[in-house]
Amino acid sequence: MSMQIEQVSELVTAIKTEISHAVIGQEDVIHQTLIALIAGGNVLIEGVPGLGKTLLVRALAKTFEGEFSRIQFTPDLMPADVTGHTLVDLKTNEFNLRRGPVFTNLLLADEINRAPAKTQSALLEVMQERQVTIEGESHPVPLPFMTLATQNPLEQEGTYPLPEAQLDRFLLKVFMEYPSTDEESLMVAAVTNKQTGDQLNLSRVKAVASPADILALQAAAAEIRADQQVIDYAVNLVRATRTWQGLSIGAGPRGSISLIRAARAEAMINLRDFITPDDIKAIALPVLRHRVALAPEMELEGYSTDQILTSVINSIDAPRQ
Repeated sequence: MSMQIEQVSELVTAIKTEISHAVIGQEDVIHQTLIALIAGGNVLIEGVPGLGKTLLVRALAKTFEGEFSRIQFTPDLMPADVTGHTLVDLKTNEFNLRRGPVFTNLLLADEINRAPAKTQSALLEVMQERQVTIEGESHPVPLPFMTLATQNPLEQEGTYPLPEAQLDRFLLKVFMEYPSTDEESLMVAAVTNKQTGDQLNLSRVKAVASPADILALQAAAAEIRADQQVIDYAVNLVRATRTWQGLSIGAGPRGSISLIRAARAEAMINLRDFITPDDIKAIALPVLRHRVALAPEMELEGYSTDQILTSVINSIDAPRQ
């Protein structure tokens, strides 16, 4: 690998430590968000308001001196508000490009399901190709680039569910749960101690990497070995979702690709230069939960997507190492 395992370990640990100075608890969410960053993917975070989704993104951006933009999605948001547009300079009669908030390293698309499909789709190109087309001309966004979109699972009135094509562009779907009692007590103490307002302080978060370091992490992850047996295991797992009785829609080929991409990052964080079946299992739920749909009878019986996917995962024999 271009970046040594020891360097990877130090850098990932340093980033996690700095984020924890602002975000109390949520270890799984932080871990999975870092996996998506290392794998060069996008994340959909689902959680009720007030759990620190925006804080997490801002803290992550600060750890590597990255640029951060936030878009608050609303029903009247237009595609040009996301990507940018051209303006005519009346003095010179020339068109000038006004770049939208997508020209950044970390983009927080807050409550993405509040905007209509046309505005949601304005993110598709930049999420997939890392570029934006305005008036027929392509403009690359800064690298590394990552979209972190949020949605509230409780309030569904006035929302526009994300189409499957867009959901498939997210490498992971992460659930942000309520903090534990101890974590919530620590959070309350931190917010109310000699502080005005109710925001956690980001001043303790220090930059421990540069954008170039993150790109080096991504390049190192791409070199992690994936044996054919492990690739076949990931493919068999994804294909099983297409015929599983409890699922009405299974994951497509991008699910298999995403499993391997995320597993590479998981292996690298665990200081290995090869993927194991356990890496696939560890990341399978956040990779697949937004690519499948429960059968109606399963919903009526109160099953969750994760419960059915766990059954699928347990049914597929892992290759022996």
